[in-house]
Order: sequence, then structure tokens, then C-alpha cells
Amino acid sequence: MTLTQWFIFILIIQVIHGLGTWKLYIKAGRQAWEAFVPVYNGVVLMKIINRPWWWVILLFLPIVNLIMLMVVWVETARSFGKNTYLDTFLAIVTLGFYNFYLNYVANVDYVKDRSLQPKSGSGEWTSSILFAIVAATIVHTYFIQPFTIPSSSLEKSLLVGDFLFVSKFHYGARIPMTTVGAPMVHDTIPILNKKSYLFDDDKENPSWINKLQLPYMRLPGFETIERNEIVVFNQPADTLRDMNDFTPDRNYYKPIDKKTNLVKRCVGVAGDSLEIRDGYVYINGKKNELPDRAHLQFSYYVQPKTNQFNPNYVKERYDITDQFGIVNQQNTYYFPAISDEALAKFKNHPNVTSITPIKAEKGERDPNVFPHDPNYNWNIDFFGPLYIPEAGKTIDINLDVLPLYKRVITEYEGNTLQVKGSQILINGEVANSYTFKQDYYWMMGDNRHNSIDARRWGFVPFDHVLGKPVFIWMSWDGIKNPRWERFFTTVHGSGKATSYFIPFLVLLFGYIGFNKWRKRKKANS
Repeated sequence: MTLTQWFIFILIIQVIHGLGTWKLYIKAGRQAWEAFVPVYNGVVLMKIINRPWWWVILLFLPIVNLIMLMVVWVETARSFGKNTYLDTFLAIVTLGFYNFYLNYVANVDYVKDRSLQPKSGSGEWTSSILFAIVAATIVHTYFIQPFTIPSSSLEKSLLVGDFLFVSKFHYGARIPMTTVGAPMVHDTIPILNKKSYLFDDDKENPSWINKLQLPYMRLPGFETIERNEIVVFNQPADTLRDMNDFTPDRNYYKPIDKKTNLVKRCVGVAGDSLEIRDGYVYINGKKNELPDRAHLQFSYYVQPKTNQFNPNYVKERYDITDQFGIVNQQNTYYFPAISDEALAKFKNHPNVTSITPIKAEKGERDPNVFPHDPNYNWNIDFFGPLYIPEAGKTIDINLDVLPLYKRVITEYEGNTLQVKGSQILINGEVANSYTFKQDYYWMMGDNRHNSIDARRWGFVPFDHVLGKPVFIWMSWDGIKNPRWERFFTTVHGSGKATSYFIPFLVLLFGYIGFNKWRKRKKANS
């Protein structure tokens, strides 16, 4: 729905609330009209149920409000003496319409100074869990989100098994667009393996429930995305039910905020002209210089002399971590990812006869590479040049460049597009130019031959940007192998990352010890 439609919907909800509670307001010593005034009625209701006024804010936060509404329905019933398990059940299962029964049928009295303490141990546990979920959801949505590195596309900078904290506020927290879903999970409920949100993914015949989506909105941030920063974003072309299954029975369309989360390096920002030559990125004609913590990796064929390579030895000795294997009868090995530093050492291995780089030829078209058009003979090693759209900038549009920006114009910016002969029609009108509505970015992995990135699916719109990874709080190389040196290290910066794990433990145990000493001193006094 649009913001206008949501505004009308909220007004209707206010009317329903007023009709269902105005007598209860009177019994609580308030005026009937107060039940009908938007927002103000919420503040008054918080006074009636003896809860803080700022709960009203929580009622307007997507996902969080689903929990808070149930809490308020139950608290309203309890404020008028309805404290049984049956009352609680009816308040929730009727979606708050139990208030109509209390308002018009039941003979209830307002309990002015009721106790807010749960009447049982189970009630106390339920209350604690609910508010822990609310607090965690707010932090997860608007401030910091945990994220796990699933693939080796940024290997050497970020490793498989790194656990990150991703900042939502650096670029500005994105307001959830999906309003009905499970808190603190992404697109799937763990264990149950069920979709975690309410949305119909049939693009041709969408259900009315898709109207519950909020339009894109974002809180102000204090940084813009800079070239070569590592960014977490939603995969713009994600139509898979499961990212581990690349051959689904059909396309599964998702809301923007429920598309698969990915982490890549932003090698090109809005307004840049990008080109890839022999696997290296050039921005505005100059070779892109990566931070010193970044290490490009490329694929190689390695011919051994006699013996096979031991994966564990190769990993420990040369830091070659991506799985490799034999590809032909000549015992040739395919190594999908070796850094320059590892290559310089590995070529001196006594069992190595030759190492041959695997690179595509210039002009050799890869049909899996953006823009997936026969007129563009691009591949992952020779690509572009390509202009990355910037908000407010206008480009000339013709049939030659249309394949590059068709998805931007239609999918990301919501226009209709038709081609009639040599004419391009945008929103039904002949167009020779187009002005972009938002910024776009080019996201790639440092693992240049073992990364599914923008070379496959093109631009990443800013509305798909989730946040900036800032901190590695834990890292494991398999279940039994913690990488202690990576615990509590920063993601960005120059030089070798410094672990703050020991200082953290010192502060933690110091705080615990201080609290125990203070309590003991207080008890003695």
C-alpha cells in the first residue's frame, strides 16, 4: 500500500478502536471522545492500563507492533478485572475484538490501582520473554544485526565462519517493508523451515495480503557508501526459495527486505564508470586500489609432478582455503581461488610442475554475465565499460543501451516499458532519455572466480542496502576450531586487525567483580 492508503487504514483502525472502547474509557474516568483521537487515544489508553506512554511508539513499529498489540489487548482486559487464562486467550484469538464484548455486554468495573506483577511464575516468564523479544527486535531492526559469512567470496578479508555485527545506522536504518512476520528471523523460520513472513510470491496473480507491504522508507544515516567498503545488502535478483538450490521448480518473488542477505565489496559507487580488464576493476579509467586487508584471488590449473596435494597441508602452509580437486586424467588440479601471496609461495612447492591462470578471453561472451544480451560480449574477466546510475542524473536511452538499464527502469524504479520498432516507451510515452530516481552500486567479491556477484545480476539499488559490517565478534573454522585471533576484531581499517577479546574479558570480569563487591558492601552497611 502507499503511504496515503496506510494513513486511511490507520484512521479506520482508530474508529474501530473507539467504537470498541469508548465506554471503557468512561468507566476509567476519561471522556468518550478520547477513544477516537488518533495517537492521543493510545497515550490515554496507556494511562488507563497503567503503562508508560512510550508504548504508543512501539505500536507503530512494524513487527514489534504485532507483539505489542497482543500485550495491550490483554492488559486492557485485565484493567477491567478480566484476569483468567480464558480472558487472555479470547483477547488474543479475537484480535482485540474481545473489547467490544467488555464495552457493550459485560458488566465490568475499572481496577484503578491493579498490580502489574504477574500472578504466576509462568506469567512472569511469558512477560520477560515477550519484552526481551521486543527489545531484541528493535535493536536487530534499527541498530545492529548479527550476520554470518556463508561463502568465500570475500575470503582473506572475511572468512567463512565469521560472525559479524552489521550496523544499520551508518547508512540509515531501513524501515521494514514486510509488516507481518516472525521477529528476528529473515525469510525462513529455523527448524520448521517455513516462510517467516506473510506475502504471496505469485507475481502474476498476487494476493490481497501483498497490500500489507509498506513503501520503502529509511531513517537518516551519517555515512554514504564509499568505494571499496564491504556492504551487506539484499540480492536484487533473488527469485530462489532457497539460495542453496539454484534449480527451483519456479521463480519465488520476495519483498525487498526478505530477499537473500549477501555481503560483498562495493567496488563502484553511483556515478562511476566501471570496467573489468583481465579480472581487475578499473574505475573511471584507473585501476581500482583495494585496501591492504583485501586480497584478490583467481582460479588456476595446477599440474603436480607425482603426488596428490594434501588439502590440510595446503591450507595450513599456503592459506589456500577453497576446496580444490582433480579435473582430468592427467591428474590436473583445479584451484578455484589462490591469492597472489599464496601463489608466490605455492609455485615453489616441490610437487608443482606448472600453475596456469584460468582467464576468459576478451570478447568471449558468457551468457550468464550481465546484461545477458547477445550484443554484449562480456565475461567475468573482461566486462564493460558500464555507467553506474546516480540519483537525479539523466542518460540517453536507445536500443543499444536499453539492456543495461531495463531492469533499473522497470523492476527497481517501477516504470512500465515497451519497445515498438525503434521506439522506447516509458509509462506509455516515447522516451529518448531517462532520469534515475535512486543511487546504484556495483558489488563484487574479492574471490574473483568463485563469487556470484554483480557481474551476474547487475546493479544493487540503494533501497536494497541493509547495512555496514563493523565488527567480528566470533569466528570458527569448523565446529572445533575457534579462530581466537579474529574474536572482537574490526572489519574495516588498515593493517593487521587487532583483537579486543582479552580487553573485553578483562572489562567484563572487572564489572562482575565490582558489582559483587558493591552488593557485599551495601549488605554489610
